Amino acid sequence: MGRSQSLPRGGDPRFGPDADDTDCPILHVDMDAFFASVEVRSRPELRGRPVVVGGVGPHGVVSSASYPARRYGVRSAMPTARARSLCPHAVFLPPDFPAYSAASRAVMRIFRDVTPLVEPLSLDEAFLDVAGARRLFGRPAEIARLIRARVAEEQGLTCSVGVAPTKFVAKLGSTRAKPDGMLVVPAARVLEFLHPLPVDALWGVGERSAATLRRLGLATIGDLAEAPAGMLRRAVGEAAAAHLRELAHGRDPRRVSPEQVEKSIGAEVTFDTDVDDPERIRLALLALAEKAGGRLRRAGQVGRTVALKVRLADFTLVSRSRTLGVPTDVTREIFDTVWALYTALDPGQLVRLVGVRVEGLSAAEATPRQLALGAPEHGWREAEAAADAAAARFGRSVIGPASLLEGRDRRQREKPSQP
Repeated sequence: MGRSQSLPRGGDPRFGPDADDTDCPILHVDMDAFFASVEVRSRPELRGRPVVVGGVGPHGVVSSASYPARRYGVRSAMPTARARSLCPHAVFLPPDFPAYSAASRAVMRIFRDVTPLVEPLSLDEAFLDVAGARRLFGRPAEIARLIRARVAEEQGLTCSVGVAPTKFVAKLGSTRAKPDGMLVVPAARVLEFLHPLPVDALWGVGERSAATLRRLGLATIGDLAEAPAGMLRRAVGEAAAAHLRELAHGRDPRRVSPEQVEKSIGAEVTFDTDVDDPERIRLALLALAEKAGGRLRRAGQVGRTVALKVRLADFTLVSRSRTLGVPTDVTREIFDTVWALYTALDPGQLVRLVGVRVEGLSAAEATPRQLALGAPEHGWREAEAAADAAAARFGRSVIGPASLLEGRDRRQREKPSQP
């Protein structure tokens, strides 16, 4: 069996920016240390310094680290406390998601100026199909250069691009091109590129399955490609075996899909310190319900199931859900449901994290709405829609649905009881 090797270096002429890009219509564009780079852009005095973005409390987690910070071993998803021990002189900043979202929208507009076939994977990365853009902008590698130049000039940010025949290989290419580089994987050299890579470079191979495959002597993608089908099925199951064999042979038929239908919408928050104050937890759930409801309305979707997620101080994870009679996108209904779930749960110990998720989504326009018995004809949905419109026009500093809800709840609590 072959030995595991690292990805080919960007300077390798076989896969460099000037390699043959014939039949390579797929680009994977990945912003470099995106959150940290946006922070450095707004604070030029931080350029060249280790910058870490993430939760700054005892339970914080790193969201992004600049490349100077990465040289000290700091990585995304690492506990902030660990990052501080590795790089105590780094600048630690809380996330500024409105700034990252604005930068993401600007970058995605650059992508869509080139091709309408853009499939965002997150705020900082996307697949592009540029087959139809060649007449206007040239070959795929030329388009990648154009995108990188525009992102740098217009946004003051850098990105890395993989150019390849398929999505899977393009993503591997951008990973190896980092930071601020480009890598082309010619169609005729895909297997030459793939087969020396470690088996865990394959999509769908996590730590456990990689360990299982290595115990069988399958250290590289090339080893897996040559393995007997029966052995692979016994190791990972029939469906996973078929998927991995296709990828190992460079076959990935998935197309760039500009519109992805979300299966659920939600948000969660980790407290800086473990809490048992019901009022603080209630306010957190209220804010999360607002986020979920706002995202549903912006996406034109409604959901039938509301789910609560609670992580306790001992890291025990507890989930509860309730299916509604009528799908909703109303923050008030989401909050009422999730608060009822929480009070029924009565965890009895300190809480580390809470989350709210709405599942069973469908298009709002295609879903009949049913007025609850005794409910006014115009109510929370209209109030929240008005707040959404005001926020879209004037920014999130205006009063939002959660603020409206909180004000109403406070008035109800302070209202003297009737004799």
